[in-house]
Amino acid sequence: MAAQNKFYIYVVTLVATLGGLLFGYDTAVISGAEKSIQAFLIDSQGLSSFLHGITVSSALVGCIVGGAISGFVSSKYGRKKALIIAGVLFLLSALGSGNPEFLFFEKGVPSMGLLWMFNFYRVVGGIGVGLASAVCPMYIGEIAPADIRGKLVSLNQFAIIFGMLVVYFVNWGIADGQTIEWINEIGWRRMFLSEAIPASIFAILMFFMPETPRYLALQGKDEEALSTLTKFNGIDKAKEVLSEIKNSVTSSTKGALYSYGKVVIIVGILLSVFQQFVGINVALYYAPRIFESMGAAKDASMLQTIIMGLINVVFTVVAIMTVDKWGRKPLLITGSIGMAIGMIAISILAFQNIIGMATLVFIIVYTASFMMSWGPICWVLISEIFPNKIRSQAIAIAVAAQWAANFFISSTYPPMMEFSSGGTYLFYGIMSILSAIFVWKMVPETKGKTLEEMESIWKK
Repeated sequence: MAAQNKFYIYVVTLVATLGGLLFGYDTAVISGAEKSIQAFLIDSQGLSSFLHGITVSSALVGCIVGGAISGFVSSKYGRKKALIIAGVLFLLSALGSGNPEFLFFEKGVPSMGLLWMFNFYRVVGGIGVGLASAVCPMYIGEIAPADIRGKLVSLNQFAIIFGMLVVYFVNWGIADGQTIEWINEIGWRRMFLSEAIPASIFAILMFFMPETPRYLALQGKDEEALSTLTKFNGIDKAKEVLSEIKNSVTSSTKGALYSYGKVVIIVGILLSVFQQFVGINVALYYAPRIFESMGAAKDASMLQTIIMGLINVVFTVVAIMTVDKWGRKPLLITGSIGMAIGMIAISILAFQNIIGMATLVFIIVYTASFMMSWGPICWVLISEIFPNKIRSQAIAIAVAAQWAANFFISSTYPPMMEFSSGGTYLFYGIMSILSAIFVWKMVPETKGKTLEEMESIWKK
């Protein structure tokens, strides 16, 4: 019996995680360009902070759309083609956001039309992010053997965080040693354009990757499914896995969303919503501003953002190394407790008007706790808890809910902070406590189970 072809499995996984890297890159590129966009398109026209907030988070509107249509696209065209489409959208967004005047506007002349054009290109990238955020974990989950699935899907989260870290370095490199005027005129454009390189590489490489065996089996393409499974697992194991897939695809009601009850859908949605309601994207999107408000100079705040990015990477690696050993639930509950401690401490400091090293330490406690738990493990669970027949539809609902929650949290952060900074962080701390209770009571342990075994969990 031929063993698992680990090398091939990892190569295919790494190419798929480029979608995750672009997800991170696209969502974080705005952090370095945000103040220049404000100067060029908002302040120069005397527009409101409300429009500034919308512009910073406009990509999230696309993310909600991309997440919502991911089920349709990945069911109709396949997981592989869905990822190629995402790559093309990333490329168009990078080129358009960096040069929003293209075809219709005079270069460097701000106008309301140009602001909407810039937002349009950001939304296009957001649709790519929404697609990639749903389909990358689904693609990896459907090709991965059960014993290493947690690790492989967690690699996608590592790629997301790594993409954010890369773009922090790219933004810092572009801005380093330049005048504010140059950054406001040229620098921010180069930040957006830089994404075109990884986007092109991803779209091209995905052409050479296989379609997932579970999608092929759902389409009745058993020979192709067997051929792909054989490349991953060897012929004996491939036949065994294919027969399990065929059983799960043909048994019970065909593909009706509630054919396994509503609880599985609710669990998927709540996993997504809690991952955002604990406030992580506030820490990521507004990192340079948070550090500046703590008294750091502009260059130092960019540098502290990079330090935070490195911490994110290190603790995501902790999750990758432990998820298939310790299981999903222990990591999530531990992370929730760590996040609660971090956020409640920041809240107490904010109420006392104490800003300094202690705040930075607790931000690090909070983000490290998130990165070793909810960051990667939420995606692992979303990719594996849903039975085969409803997976693409159910993931689409969960991911759309996640981006809607993300948009809500990101856009309410500035007004909440104006009302009460201590109260804002306390809210995220309370959400962290509730997330632990939710996991303890409602989320099943999926460690070591095949995707086909998920059905029996929910049939109970």
